[in-house]
Amino acid sequence: MKITDIKTYIMDAFRTNWTFIKVETDEGLYGFGEASLGTQEMALAGCVEDLKRLIIGRNALEIEKMRFEVYRDIYWKGGPVLMSAISGIEMAMWDIMGKYYNAPVYTFLGGKTKDKVKMYANGWFVGARTADEFAAKAKETVALGVKALKWDPFGKAHLTITNEELENAINIVGAVREAVGDKIDLLIECHGRFNPYTAIEISRQLEQFNPMLMEEPCPPDNIDAIAEVRRKSYIPISAGERVYSIFGFYDLFEKKAVDIVQPDIFHAGGILESKKIAAMAEAQHIPVSFHNPSGPVSNAAILQLAATVPNFLIHEMMITDGSFREKISDEHVVFDDGYILIHDKPGLGIEINEDEVKKRPYKPRNLRHYTGKLTDIRDKNDTVFYIKGMKQ
Repeated sequence: MKITDIKTYIMDAFRTNWTFIKVETDEGLYGFGEASLGTQEMALAGCVEDLKRLIIGRNALEIEKMRFEVYRDIYWKGGPVLMSAISGIEMAMWDIMGKYYNAPVYTFLGGKTKDKVKMYANGWFVGARTADEFAAKAKETVALGVKALKWDPFGKAHLTITNEELENAINIVGAVREAVGDKIDLLIECHGRFNPYTAIEISRQLEQFNPMLMEEPCPPDNIDAIAEVRRKSYIPISAGERVYSIFGFYDLFEKKAVDIVQPDIFHAGGILESKKIAAMAEAQHIPVSFHNPSGPVSNAAILQLAATVPNFLIHEMMITDGSFREKISDEHVVFDDGYILIHDKPGLGIEINEDEVKKRPYKPRNLRHYTGKLTDIRDKNDTVFYIKGMKQ
């Protein structure tokens, strides 16, 4: 079964753009992957076009061979664009394999170690500005059965933080903790904002609220800085979404920079590369939580992988994407008392409606991590909990 074509679809997803990759074969089978980069989408699409000449004609079931030889034959290695392109294609090949053998992808990765994974909610806070507004949103979300919440409370602070900004952030976290009680996990996102001494001071201030983790406290271009924060913080430190391939994660682990590692499977190199990264972490007793702020294919792929990873910790989901998410795919995510169930459908178990995707063409958008604005640019009536079992 030979690969005959690779197609890229970029769609507007209101806060970013999602990029889906379709791999087609000469036997009529096809698979979908995701490579949503959030920026540099045109470069990503161009990279996929460049990779076609290295991939079309290959056996669609020889996934490891494709991944190894394409990376080997590219002179300029690593980085988000190349690794995302490879990851999306690799993911689609796993979807093809599952369909070919009529089995879920987890079958080929050693089988399930679990039937469900704990979930934490992202995106629950949209529209909140004040501590009281964050607290109210948190309370509403926990009422749905969610057991863990993640968000960035730091406004527009970057590298350093003023006393006023820090006080505001602490008030927000405190208000959320008071609203949801002590049994709900709080995950504090930093988006790679701070220098080491600022991140260390933030961690000291946050200790009183017993967060589950503090994510990416320093920019990812200096692992030593993250490692310094980890050495001095009593809050567990997580990072990894902007680290690429087993080689990048070797450095992350060698420098003992994280307590919890967060590879992004559609940037790190794909499903198999992420399985290897998880095994590297397992050998050091480091839990894994795959980064997942993106679309339905990413979510489906991570759930298949997470089911096979003994040291998997918790699954990220954007729970309030617009109703368009239901239109562009047949995603069926089942929520059960804070957990997401693992499905048994062939492949990744998801199909993309290409016609609906084309109705939402690419729009240039910038990530807004340092603007201090969490503007909800959807229609106010377009918020939907797309997970089965959640209250509407």
